[in-house]
Amino acid sequence: MHEIAQKFTREEIIPVAAEYDRNGNYPWDIVKKAWALGLINHHIPQSCGGLEFGIFDGCVVSEAIAYGCTGIKTALEASGLAQTPVILAGNKEQQKKYLGRLIEEPLVAAYCVTEPGAGSDVAGIKTKAVKKGKEWIINGTKMWITNGGVANWYFVLTRTNSDPKVPASKAFTAFIIDRDSDGLTPGRKEINMGQRASDTRMVTFEDVRVPEENVLLKEGAGFKIAMGTFDKTRPAVACGAVGLAQRALDEATKYALERKTFNKPIADHQAVAFLLADMAIGIETARLAWMKSAWAIDNNDPSGSMLASIAKCYGADVANKCATNAVQIFGGAGFNTEYPVEKLMRDAKIYQIYEGTAQIQRLIISRHLFAKAKHGGS
Repeated sequence: MHEIAQKFTREEIIPVAAEYDRNGNYPWDIVKKAWALGLINHHIPQSCGGLEFGIFDGCVVSEAIAYGCTGIKTALEASGLAQTPVILAGNKEQQKKYLGRLIEEPLVAAYCVTEPGAGSDVAGIKTKAVKKGKEWIINGTKMWITNGGVANWYFVLTRTNSDPKVPASKAFTAFIIDRDSDGLTPGRKEINMGQRASDTRMVTFEDVRVPEENVLLKEGAGFKIAMGTFDKTRPAVACGAVGLAQRALDEATKYALERKTFNKPIADHQAVAFLLADMAIGIETARLAWMKSAWAIDNNDPSGSMLASIAKCYGADVANKCATNAVQIFGGAGFNTEYPVEKLMRDAKIYQIYEGTAQIQRLIISRHLFAKAKHGGS
């Protein structure tokens, strides 16, 4: 599958990545081709017709795709983010209906948690669900929703207990909501700094009626489901950052061997050579970090959550450093849209923000360290 992903990236993504960045269109053609080859929906259980990949195998494919364009990779991967809560907490009927649908035809899903006033502070979300008979009525606004305008269905986290004293672990409920539900309205496509092939929108819910069979797990279990999802998906974000960093190194190395100053290739100048060496060090160690975290999660290692945060945080920082250094090596040409590295620099920044900012990752890591120390290092 890794070789298929590399070939797909080389032939289908790299030639069109710059155009999708310019026009901001959603890459439906690529989504459909990737779907036909089994390059998306990696983790859907075999009982629903999926490949049931582990996290590690899925990340190997995702890194190869990210090498071509992380905007297109995010467009493909965001559906996996929405699927994960259903894989983790959905019953057989929910999985067959909603995951099976994605196997039967090239559709995508979206993960709706972030709000205009609640990003890193997930417990601060205000979207409410109120039970009436055998239905739930949902009202609220979600923001920065990837696949927001193209999704067939949404994973949505809501507050179902309005008492501020109730802990987050009991105050929220998760739902699967169909795109064609009355009162569900995606907003305009946001024009972002990078990863422009990805479809990012506000999604509003006005008296959206959801049947009780669309509750994931049970009332009050939503926060735990949402947080458990990130443990599974952060390695997939980390490997995307590594794919981008690898592309930056390859482009910069090729340019450094071709471009001449003072009668020799700029690669022969130690200042440039050391920049490239530092990029290689960062990439190799960031790749090992996502591999270790993915392996730990696949093997139910209790350190998996912390390792996923380390991989995501470090991978994002490495991607940004490598993209910035690639632009530096290209010099004035790096600042120009005719060359690929300015796009890499714009695309890299979001890795330090989405699916938990760099600062939130450090908070998670430090909390794990302190908890371990308090329990005698066990």
